[in-house]
Amino acid sequence: MYNIKLYNNIAKEGLNQFNANYNVSEDVQSCDGILVRSANLFDIEYNPELKAICRAGAGVNNIDIDTCTEKGIAVFNTPGANSNAVKELVFAGLLLASRDIYHGMEWVKKESDNPDLSKLVEKQKKRFAGNELVGKSLGVIGCGAIGVQVANLALRFGMEVHGYDPYMSIDAAWNLSRYVHHETSIEDIYRKCDFITLHIPMNDSTKNTINKESIAQMKDGVKILNFARGGLVNDDDMKEALDSRKVAFYVTDFPTNKLASHPYVAAIPHLGASTEESEINCAVKACQEMKDYLENGNITNSVNLPNASMEFSAPYRICVIHKNVPKMISQITNCFVDNSNIENLLNKSKKDIAYTMLDLDTEVSSDTLNAIQNIDGVTRVLCYKK
Repeated sequence: MYNIKLYNNIAKEGLNQFNANYNVSEDVQSCDGILVRSANLFDIEYNPELKAICRAGAGVNNIDIDTCTEKGIAVFNTPGANSNAVKELVFAGLLLASRDIYHGMEWVKKESDNPDLSKLVEKQKKRFAGNELVGKSLGVIGCGAIGVQVANLALRFGMEVHGYDPYMSIDAAWNLSRYVHHETSIEDIYRKCDFITLHIPMNDSTKNTINKESIAQMKDGVKILNFARGGLVNDDDMKEALDSRKVAFYVTDFPTNKLASHPYVAAIPHLGASTEESEINCAVKACQEMKDYLENGNITNSVNLPNASMEFSAPYRICVIHKNVPKMISQITNCFVDNSNIENLLNKSKKDIAYTMLDLDTEVSSDTLNAIQNIDGVTRVLCYKK
């Protein structure tokens, strides 16, 4: 029986991935896995049985990744599961920034009691005339699951699209249209583009990506969209740029007190992934990742461990989380002094962490497991039975 603790409401379509071998509840104490959306997990106690945390969404800012890695707890997210929802909202933002829909609708509401509203509309609409997207240049900073979809769709709107991502994955590269201009420096995005949209994670290196210095390199009247993470834009510098009209319009899914009431800001209440379809997709993907890891040791979309999957080809399997150092695999395999035969082996690494999967024809003795666990650099040993 696997015990799964819920820290948020998870769509039933996701929970339906679990069978009778799973006890899934908010009341679970000693859990094998945790399913979470936005709840803050930094202050939780990690029981010894905890093997995995799955975030039904892309961002993992609410999870203490470093502590999980130290304890051998796999942390998963669901990149791409909510990408369509965010992509659609980005295009709503592009239209809000290009056509002065935002101020036009505000004006209509103020004049809603005017008996001559219809006539007044025809006289005043030129105040809210905007521009079309066709022929304009869009800079996409971050070409992951969402950025790629935004870039490809922008081409269909007739935009000239420039993409920047020094860490683009192979899958993203395959999915990105060949008509997107690949920029090798973020400064080229700033210099060339009429619109700039952010699709990067929030961390120490990306905080305040949009600041006084970066804005100074942009075109006058640039329009900026942030549907990625709060903190990527420096509020003080953005306000100064909006006041001077260096930045013509700012659309953000992360309202702040400093910018929410600004006349040239469209502040959306974090609706990027808030669709019924997105919540279902994220829940299903998170539960599938959890199930495959707990039952088979396969890793898909982990943020702290390498992706590693292989067919369960023997009756028994052990998986070892360890430091990525020389001679570790030989130290592990040398522990098999009993009659266990290694029928299949896979080793993957991610920076300083590695993951080794071994399929065996016989069950491993406790002495062997202890010997592996006591190897210097081994964090955790997991056992599976087919």
